[in-house]
Amino acid sequence: MKREETIDHNIKASWHAISRMYNQQAQKYDITTSIGFVLININTEEGTRATKIAPLMGLEARSLTRMLKTMEEKGLIYRSPDPDDKRSVRIFLTEIGKEKKEVSIKTVLTFNEAVYKNISQEKLNTFFEVITEVNKIIDNQNIYPKK
Repeated sequence: MKREETIDHNIKASWHAISRMYNQQAQKYDITTSIGFVLININTEEGTRATKIAPLMGLEARSLTRMLKTMEEKGLIYRSPDPDDKRSVRIFLTEIGKEKKEVSIKTVLTFNEAVYKNISQEKLNTFFEVITEVNKIIDNQNIYPKK
C-alpha cells in the first residue's frame, strides 16, 4: 500500500494544509493558529476555567500552560480567580484578545463556506459519517493485538 492510500496520511496532509492556510492568515494579525483556537474556546463574557480549555482543544495541560503564558505576554488574555471556586483560575479575553478572536472565527467560517460552496452536501455528509466512524475506531482502541 502506498502512503498516499493510507487514512492517516490523508488526514495528516489535509490538517497540515489547513494549518498552513490558517497560519498564513494568523500571521497577518500577529497570532498563530493555536492561539486562534484557544481564543475561540474562551467564553467572551464569562471567561473560561483554565482547566477546561485543554480538553476542548485536545491538548495536554503542559502545552496549554506555555501557550497561555505567551498569550498573556501578548496582552490577549488575563487570569482571574474563579468566583465560584477560589482554587481555580478563569481566563478572560482582553479587548485585543476579543478582536483576535473575531478574526479567528471569521477565518474558520470563511474556510468552511469555501468547502460548503465547492463540495456537495451529499459528499460532506459522507465525509462526516466516515470521520465519525474513524474516531469511533480510535476511541475503541481494540484495533491492535495485545502483547
